[in-house]
Amino acid sequence: MRDFLPEGWGVQGERGIAFVVTGPSGAGKSSVISELLRRDKRLTFSVSATTRPKRPDEVHGRDYYFLSEEEFERLLSAGELLEWTVYQGHRYGTPKREVVDRLAQGKDVLLNVEVRGALAIAGAGLPCPVVLIFLVPPSWEELVRRIKARGTESEEALQERLTIAREEVRHIPEFHYLVVNDRLERAVEEIQAIFVAERRRITRWSE
Repeated sequence: MRDFLPEGWGVQGERGIAFVVTGPSGAGKSSVISELLRRDKRLTFSVSATTRPKRPDEVHGRDYYFLSEEEFERLLSAGELLEWTVYQGHRYGTPKREVVDRLAQGKDVLLNVEVRGALAIAGAGLPCPVVLIFLVPPSWEELVRRIKARGTESEEALQERLTIAREEVRHIPEFHYLVVNDRLERAVEEIQAIFVAERRRITRWSE
């Protein structure tokens, strides 16, 4: 490949890329991301921090860093969060060092954050492209069905999630890609195609 490119030019896959996958509750982000990480060994996952309680099937340090309000506030005050937001009364944030260090090593970083967090990361001045992917279920009815199927939401909490989802989808035009998760296999393949295209993007290095 180097034989065909002038000095100072390359393809973005030679350096790190931040891929951000987001979408409303019920979009299936966790399942899609788990499969992407299994298939693509070039990806590293950025574990977010949160103050919400840990669910029975979740593991600290794998799914989230489950922090107290005091621990979260210390990170925030020290400038150690790349972005943060409040969702249903709990705080979520992306530890900066975990992302920046991996990008500096030329690794691709996959992030699973809320919609406002995704937009904040895009404007955070990372030293790499930030690719924003918005994941949605095939219909609003399917979104409601998936949330109800969890069996963990009170009616009040369900309505709050739906209100938040309506606000989140208004931001779709601010994203680079829209992927419909009607079938896990197809959604994963479409996002993999995005990865390939972004890694082959011709770019001129700034230094």
